[in-house]
Amino acid sequence: MLILRLSKCACVATVALYASLVAFGNLSDYGSNLAFVQHVLAMDTIFPHSTITWRAITSPPLQHIAYGLIIASETATALLCWIGAVHMLRARRAGSAQFQRAKAWAIGGLTLGFLLWQVGFMSIGGEWFGMWMSNQWNGSESAFRCFMLILGVLIFLSLRDEELVAPT
Repeated sequence: MLILRLSKCACVATVALYASLVAFGNLSDYGSNLAFVQHVLAMDTIFPHSTITWRAITSPPLQHIAYGLIIASETATALLCWIGAVHMLRARRAGSAQFQRAKAWAIGGLTLGFLLWQVGFMSIGGEWFGMWMSNQWNGSESAFRCFMLILGVLIFLSLRDEELVAPT
C-alpha cells in the first residue's frame, strides 16, 4: 500500500525535523545547553554522599568535546534521516526490493539517534554519571521519550513492504 510507504517517509522526516531542531538549538543557544552537559559530567548535583563522583569530568575542554560530539551526533542523525526520507519518497512507487534498499539511510540515521539518546544520555549520562540522581540536571525522562520515539519509527520502518498493486 502506497499510504504505508508515505507514512514511513513522514515518520522518518519527523525524526529528521526533531533532530535538526535539537542540533540547531544546541548550536544557537550553546551556552545554556552546555551548562546541562557540564553539570552532568561534573556530577555536582548528584546525591551528596554518592561514591561514584570519582567518574566526574570537570575539565572544560573535555566537557566542550563531549558537547561537540553530542551536537555532531544530532546533526548526523538529522542529515541521515533527511537523506533517507528523500530516498524513500523517490522510491515510493518502486518495487518492494528497491523501496527496501531506499530505507538504508533512514535506518542508519534512526540507529544513530537511538544510540545517542539511549547510550549517550540514558546509559552514559544517566547511569555512569548518575544524572538520574540530579533534581535539576536530569534528562533521563526526555532521553527516554526520544529513544522510544526513534525506536518505534525504526521498528515501523523495518517492516517489509509489499509490492504495490496497480489500481484496476
